[in-house]
Amino acid sequence: MNTSNDIVAGGGEADFMTVRQLTAHGSQIDIGRFLAEEARSGYGWRPQPADPLRAGARLDWFERNWPQHHARMLGAAETLGIDIRSAYLDGLTGTPEGSACSSTFYPPQVTENGHGLLGRNYDFFTTSASALFAMLSGRTVEDTGPPMAGRPYVVTTVPDDGPATTVLTMNELDCCMEGINEYGLAVALLIADSGTAGAPVVDEPQVGLSSTQLPRFVLETCATADEAKRALLGAKQYDLGTPLHYLIADAEGNSFVWEHGPGGDEHIVESDSGALCVTNHLLHRHPDPAALPEDTEETLRTYERYRMLRKRATEPATTGSALRSTLDEIGFTAANSMLYPMRTLWRSVFDLTERTMSTRFYLGELPDGEARHSEELTFGPAITR
Repeated sequence: MNTSNDIVAGGGEADFMTVRQLTAHGSQIDIGRFLAEEARSGYGWRPQPADPLRAGARLDWFERNWPQHHARMLGAAETLGIDIRSAYLDGLTGTPEGSACSSTFYPPQVTENGHGLLGRNYDFFTTSASALFAMLSGRTVEDTGPPMAGRPYVVTTVPDDGPATTVLTMNELDCCMEGINEYGLAVALLIADSGTAGAPVVDEPQVGLSSTQLPRFVLETCATADEAKRALLGAKQYDLGTPLHYLIADAEGNSFVWEHGPGGDEHIVESDSGALCVTNHLLHRHPDPAALPEDTEETLRTYERYRMLRKRATEPATTGSALRSTLDEIGFTAANSMLYPMRTLWRSVFDLTERTMSTRFYLGELPDGEARHSEELTFGPAITR
């Protein structure tokens, strides 16, 4: 097995974040060992004790529906020297999940170079977990902990028996916030309803896919948007009270947003105008962009950002440069973060034809309040192979 572990952005005393890039070539069991060890050393992760009945049911589900993840869990158990049914061996994290965010996909027929382009801002809080959840509950606490989003990872895996993937994760090494596979299929997750979002329910992992496992499941089991639709319609999913939705697009220009209604009803939302845009409100509940409500402090400018993305989507011959400018225009900064301390922590542009993810990371602020960023870095499963 070949692995690498490098700091690629930030890491200085004055930097908000330290970004690491992990790469692993080998069997899924070996990859599971590697990720579990990094989670243990990097995040202080320890597996949760498990109810054997629930743990066994989860393992059975993964073995049937997501064998890649099942094999990585076997590798994690070997690394720790424990019975795989005695503990929950996924969720390789030290912090909770969730985000605001904006994303848009331009199919090849509307871009200048004929490449499908997916752009996304990852907007998140600059606080610790305890301070954030206190704010969401209307309380104030002294923020003495490390920022939730201070240690993101870019993880590229090249398994012996499946598609290579490159994913970007804020806090879970076996999940992701966004990513792309060697077929040119890309996924990005976003908070589904910022106006009602709160702290997640604290409970054990359930049988099926968690909110942040879903993107990686799609990338490792599907090659096209149509395959992703069928896979998601057949997969058991849960969110523990913090619903997300997902923009999924392939190299041929097909795309959709996957989301759930409050009753668990499933929705596939496709574009009516070429480009497909999504922010932090449920698209299936707001089908008419001209009839969107006005924002409140709690909605985190979701409707304003969506209107801007839709407006830019009508402009001819989009370029990567224009997409980056649009994402910067709607991003969160010190000047517009409003109620909560939120920033655009990274901006990614996926070229689905080239199978690449180009990302710029937030490192802090200059004395005048302007954001300080890393250079844009390009990653991808094709590059690693």
